Amino acid sequence: MIKRRYGKEDELSILGFGGIMVDNTENSEAERLVGLAIDSGINYFDVAPSYGNAEARLGPALAPYRKDVFLACKTTERSAEAARNELESSLQKMNTDYFDLYQLHMMTTKEDFDQAMGPRGALETLVAARKEGKVRHLGFSAHSVECALKLMDQFDFDSVLFPINWAMFLHVGFGPQVVQKAKEKGISVLALKAMAYGKVPKGTDKHFSKLSYNPIMDPALQDLALRFTLTQSVTAALPPGAQELFEQSIKIAADFEPLSENEVERLKVQAKEPLAMFRLGTDI
Repeated sequence: MIKRRYGKEDELSILGFGGIMVDNTENSEAERLVGLAIDSGINYFDVAPSYGNAEARLGPALAPYRKDVFLACKTTERSAEAARNELESSLQKMNTDYFDLYQLHMMTTKEDFDQAMGPRGALETLVAARKEGKVRHLGFSAHSVECALKLMDQFDFDSVLFPINWAMFLHVGFGPQVVQKAKEKGISVLALKAMAYGKVPKGTDKHFSKLSYNPIMDPALQDLALRFTLTQSVTAALPPGAQELFEQSIKIAADFEPLSENEVERLKVQAKEPLAMFRLGTDI
């Protein structure tokens, strides 16, 4: 699988492994899925304590390969003390002495920013942990363009994990600003929601319990959507946390070619159809 530069020293597979996929699975299934990822050339693994028991499942399954992979984790805590407690817990559950990347997770509101970035905020723990050798790189995930831009202006993060989705990018204009700012500052972009179709309409059931959105189910559109994200200036994309979609993502990423202009035009037409998941203009 193609690998792209992350920072100055690391190279990540263009497709990652979303740890939420192993939440509430048997140990044997977690081992199978990790083995499939490794055999497919995936070296980027992402997890968070908010993903149920994913850490407890992924840690042992990943142990035989730990030295050869790039492992990312996150904290939703906003204070330094709480973030420290969560970091230490995650390290223990993942059976590792360090994370390659540790991220402020789901940064969205003004309150998130003020608390995490202020005095005794979670960022203090991230910086201290890097000095201690418990994390190598610092980043954040966000679902707000405005919050992401402000975070990149406030601190020299190594990466941003952000929704780079075909429909939101082309129809709503949600995402291009973040990609451009990251490029200007030399910050790596890791992508979410590449194969999302849109919000779950009210009164309907979700396709997959672990997904908060409706994923693309049509194979041809799955191909276009994931390739659209990977055609942008991103290092890697995390696929939806469902086994069936993960296996399809591997096939697409293994044969990746950038989108042609005609394919982009096709997506522009279809981008008007889904219910928007995100919007511009949040108060930050």
